[in-house]
Formats: sequence, structure tokens, C-alpha cells
Amino acid sequence: MGTFRTFEEIEAWQQARTLAKMVYEASGKGAFGRDFALRDQIRRAAVSVMSNIAEGFGRGGAREFVQFLTVARGSASEVSAQFYVALDQGYLAQRDYRRLQEQATRTGSVVSGLVRYLRTAGLRGSKYRTSDK
Repeated sequence: MGTFRTFEEIEAWQQARTLAKMVYEASGKGAFGRDFALRDQIRRAAVSVMSNIAEGFGRGGAREFVQFLTVARGSASEVSAQFYVALDQGYLAQRDYRRLQEQATRTGSVVSGLVRYLRTAGLRGSKYRTSDK
């Protein structure tokens, strides 16, 4: 997995960014865009994935990073659950739903992989990166 100097270099953050972009696009259209409660909740959850990865990285320690990553993974699951609500309400076509769910699943999987990496390799030392900016 290697080291990273910025949160933008982390694949999990990149996947979370893609997820957030897709959520904003899907939730801004038609009836989905007018369901303010669901729209705002799914957007907050998607942004939470990105934000927790970035914040955890910024803390500097592998143990804290893992804690933030587990919150990010939970937020990715929340987004996934909310896609079901959007589908059931007729806000998403089946094709769009599958595409969005695939991205949510991919994001959660990559976050989980990073957690596994940090728990095995990263927690031996106090830092998960080799150098600071």
C-alpha cells in the first residue's frame, strides 16, 4: 500500500470523492432534489466519508486514523442504505441505483482495506507516513 504525504493521494479518499460527486449529481434531479430531507441526509453522509478520511489522516497517528476510517466506512454504509430509500421512492432508475451502489460498495471496500493495512503494518509504529510536508 505504501505511504502517502497528503490525503488526496489516498485511494479511499479518491473513491469517496467520486461517491460524493455521484451523490450530488443524482440527488439534485427531479423528485429526489425536492425531497430535501433525504437529499440533505445522503449528501451529508457522502461528504462525511471524504471528511473523516481527511481528518483522520491529518491527526498523524495510525490508531486515530483507523478510528476515523471506521466512521468513514459507516458513512459509506449509510449512503448505501439511503440509495435503497431513493430507489423505493422512485427517485432512481434501477440502472442508476446499481451504479451508485457499486461506487458506495467500492468506497467502503477500499476504506476497509486501508483499515486492515493500518492495523497490521501501520500500527507497529506511531506514524503511518514516512515524512511530513
